Amino acid sequence: MQDAVHKINSLLLSPEHPCNYLPGLTARMIFLDPGAAPQNHVYSQLAKQGFRRSGSTLYRPGCEHCSACIPVRIPVDDFKPGRSQRRTWQRNQDLNVQLRPAGLADEHVALYHRYMNWRHPGGSLDKSSAADYAAFLTGHEATIFAELRLHGQLVGVAVVDALQDAFSAVYTFYAPELPQRSLGTFAILWQIAEARRRRLHWLYLGYWIAESPKMAYKSRFRPLEQLTANGWEAAI
Repeated sequence: MQDAVHKINSLLLSPEHPCNYLPGLTARMIFLDPGAAPQNHVYSQLAKQGFRRSGSTLYRPGCEHCSACIPVRIPVDDFKPGRSQRRTWQRNQDLNVQLRPAGLADEHVALYHRYMNWRHPGGSLDKSSAADYAAFLTGHEATIFAELRLHGQLVGVAVVDALQDAFSAVYTFYAPELPQRSLGTFAILWQIAEARRRRLHWLYLGYWIAESPKMAYKSRFRPLEQLTANGWEAAI
């Protein structure tokens, strides 16, 4: 049956479902069998092949007739911030960034719900429970939470997977009432700086879609690499 989940070695192919990014299209995902429980070195290799994590699942697009989702990453040693990014970095130097293991914290969940109510009003995401939050953002030994605090108050959380040679940016949520701080941009700049400090090579940003306005911010980080049929190449 076409809609059944087919097992391909340790990989699975999802049924078709509405695309989350391009209205009117359907999507399919190739994902690692959740029972495989990949170790960090396996995850690191899969990231180089365009895989990403959601909860305990590693996946990549498997759409038969569409290749709009392009994996992108920043080579952190070569990154050069633009003028606006330099201003954002300086504007947020009064923030304190604290690292903690991934887990369920009431303070994080409350901020996550505020962010979702602002980012996705009226949708299913703004009604997610604490269990949904944990299932989405935790689920791997490599995950760390970077807390952004202003005078002790939590104003943002960057969820990051620390791989062998790279960071993978999973998700960032922040206080919507502080738009002037551009906390989403600052979180990426911090991850670049921290990856460089740890002597890692890349920061994976997930997928970039030219037709999706939500993805536009990724193209502002330069240089940017994209995964093609010939391997990783400089993005246009």
